[in-house]
Amino acid sequence: MSSSRRASVRRLSLSVSTVLAVGMLLLACGGDASPGAAGEDGSPAASSGGGGSSVADGGHASGADATGESNGGDSRDANGSGDESAGGPRDPGGGGDGSSGSQPTLPFATTAPQNSAADSMRRGLFPRMATPDTIRGLYVNRWAAIGSRMWQLADLAQRSEVNALVIDVKDDRGLMLYRSEVPLAREIGADTVQPMSDRRLAALLDTLRKRNIYPIARIVVVKDPLLAEHRESWAIRRRDDTTRAWLDRSGKPWLDPHQPGVWDYAVDIAREAVKLGFAEVQLDYVRFPDERRMAAETTYPLAAGRRRAQVIREMLGITRDSLRELGVPITADVFGLTGTDTTDMGIGQHWESFIDQVDVVLPMMYPSHYAPGTYGISNPNANPYTTIDRGLKDIIARTRGIEGAARVIPWYQDFTLGAPRYGAEQVRAQIQAGYDNGFPDWILWNPGSRYTTEALLSTGVRSRGAGTAVDSISVDSTELRAGSPDSLPVRRRQAGGG
Repeated sequence: MSSSRRASVRRLSLSVSTVLAVGMLLLACGGDASPGAAGEDGSPAASSGGGGSSVADGGHASGADATGESNGGDSRDANGSGDESAGGPRDPGGGGDGSSGSQPTLPFATTAPQNSAADSMRRGLFPRMATPDTIRGLYVNRWAAIGSRMWQLADLAQRSEVNALVIDVKDDRGLMLYRSEVPLAREIGADTVQPMSDRRLAALLDTLRKRNIYPIARIVVVKDPLLAEHRESWAIRRRDDTTRAWLDRSGKPWLDPHQPGVWDYAVDIAREAVKLGFAEVQLDYVRFPDERRMAAETTYPLAAGRRRAQVIREMLGITRDSLRELGVPITADVFGLTGTDTTDMGIGQHWESFIDQVDVVLPMMYPSHYAPGTYGISNPNANPYTTIDRGLKDIIARTRGIEGAARVIPWYQDFTLGAPRYGAEQVRAQIQAGYDNGFPDWILWNPGSRYTTEALLSTGVRSRGAGTAVDSISVDSTELRAGSPDSLPVRRRQAGGG
């Protein structure tokens, strides 16, 4: 190698080292990385019917298993969306696991661009991906997305049956994935905590497109404490003092689902995400908070006599109509128990009221979130196949005959919350229960975006193309069913972001 080339390489190495050092300093000094702060505590709440299940604190939540390991469930509420709580910026790459991870040779930055030169990369220059015939996805929290774990998950998807990634565009703290052009997001600083650079965002979406991995934008709607603090008039009001916002058990305000501005904000963010290249919009926390004291402590000036379920129905319908021009699926996460419970569970989610208001409904069906005795099962968490089987059968019955009913794609559990420790056997049991009931689609939830790779079938002999049928994979179905009839031991409850 010539001396001039060696000098050039040394300069490049120093530049990369400098960028990484600056990135590590920024992560050490900025951002909100407090573990466990990304949501509610997941403690069981009031029984909501449905065979004895109870709402823990419904959202995509997290928790701790018997060993004390944080492994959150779909408590995007019971413990938040999982980003800061389980994947915070402990790693300069933002993956949250302390490992540097392999980095692709793609351009990305550690901070937002200082000028508008890179803005041309976010103008929707790439063709949008078509929706796969069958979706098999993983959730990617915001911290994972901005760090090295993002590339690890993209590689995992390429090597396995996974063909979709649900990526936090706005999480349950109100934080945006990238620097936004939505005026309200900029006004309240929603895009200022370690945003992904335009260059990296373009590289990410282009990489997913080239690998036939379908990008879904997750947008949290009602649980947005940042917006509630900056638009206090949009927050749920205290009954005893309407000048003050009601606070949840974590001391955080929630937005009032009656407020049109709350949904308009989600619409604006969705439009931007699709323009940037996301192929689907997934709305989470489309509900009222799930605390029993709500009825006695809150008031809703815009209710005008409407029931909670009517409000959620109307707002979902208006939101889908507002986004129809985009030509992408508009979907909504809901509590898994809504397919069984005939009430609105106190949160405004009543199956028959919302099932025809979006294109896809995603019930969060985590066995660990169902109370002992649900469906006559003493320990739903220890019986993943039977729990999912019973829940999906109720969904089929409730949906039958409803004109314009949405496609149903279940969320399944890939985390441990109590005994037994979840692994490939428990994850595959849930997936198989779905297949046996005619649900070929699924998405796995882990709040830290750490998945059981052994539970995912390799691409094997099948094509990598989006929409490839699951049954085209060469696999022994008896092997998938092993342990499905739930010959395991222990645990309980129901919660979900929704």
